[in-house]
Amino acid sequence: MRPEKTVPARPRAQLIADTALALLAERGMRGLTHRAVDEAAGLPPGSTSNHARTRAALLEAAVRRLAEREEAMLTPREMPDPAEADGLDALADALALALHRSLTGQRELVLARYELALEAARRPELREVYDVTGRDRFRAPVIALMTAAGSPEPERHAMSVIAWCDGLMFSCAAGSYHAEVPSRTELRRGFRELLRGALGR
Repeated sequence: MRPEKTVPARPRAQLIADTALALLAERGMRGLTHRAVDEAAGLPPGSTSNHARTRAALLEAAVRRLAEREEAMLTPREMPDPAEADGLDALADALALALHRSLTGQRELVLARYELALEAARRPELREVYDVTGRDRFRAPVIALMTAAGSPEPERHAMSVIAWCDGLMFSCAAGSYHAEVPSRTELRRGFRELLRGALGR
């Protein structure tokens, strides 16, 4: 009889950040406290405070972990080369896959992201962390993709793609389309229209 495989425990720092994100999605910013994270994560009292002494440190840990988990929505192997003949269609398919995964399997991350974005608008120290993680993990790669696709204005076209994704995620997670998640096929069609329109193809 084979022994059952055990799932390795997450590092404590990762567990705390993941629990903070789950609480933000479930309870909002007011529901995120060090004590609440300890209780929800099943940690001894004071564990979260030992890892993140202040609320600002806890929020920063949540922002950094959020970026890591969102970045994992699409692996490097799933990213196409937009410079190839069918590159735009392949790019549209890859972006649709990542967005569909977010909307169907990681809705709590979408909700947590908007909680953190609003808080960053009020906290300059969090704003800096939020902007840096967003620029390094999302803006820069999308700009690179637009450049490879032949965009004459990659930064402007990247902004259009990111804004389209942001708007769709908000509408489907908390807005007027919260009960209607587009299919991957519908998302692919939308990305194709957006990319072809921006690049004149």
